[in-house]
Amino acid sequence: MKFLCVECDRQMTFEERQLPGDGTLAAAFRCPKCGRAVALLTNPMETQLVSSLGVKIGGATVPAEPLETIRGMVATGREDAFTEPVGRSDGRTVGLSWSAEAQDRLARVPGFVRGMVKKIYADYAKERGIGEITPAVMDAARSELGLEGM
Repeated sequence: MKFLCVECDRQMTFEERQLPGDGTLAAAFRCPKCGRAVALLTNPMETQLVSSLGVKIGGATVPAEPLETIRGMVATGREDAFTEPVGRSDGRTVGLSWSAEAQDRLARVPGFVRGMVKKIYADYAKERGIGEITPAVMDAARSELGLEGM
């Protein structure tokens, strides 16, 4: 997102960012040509949303790496990317895995809710002692948890 000066049609430059301490965020931008200023003030919920998305208010202080945005969105390629620890009653931990079909299905969930959906299925599996999440497990969870319409 960029702020443009309406009068000059120039990109405004970042001037200052403040975190007042009440959960809000304030940022000021100025037009380099005419000096016109604009401020952005977010409420606590907006501030939390911006922070959770990893948005950097004011831009980066170091030069951007090639494809930096894309690199941040692509999985790290770890073999255990879909494995989570599952607690057992005897104190040991076993891995929770996702079948390829379940991974494909999870990948079709919009990114902004994917983590929550993944947690719902993982918690469902943990509570029932299920070691691998498959589409059948996902269907059962949706049915039992009343999520069919979602």
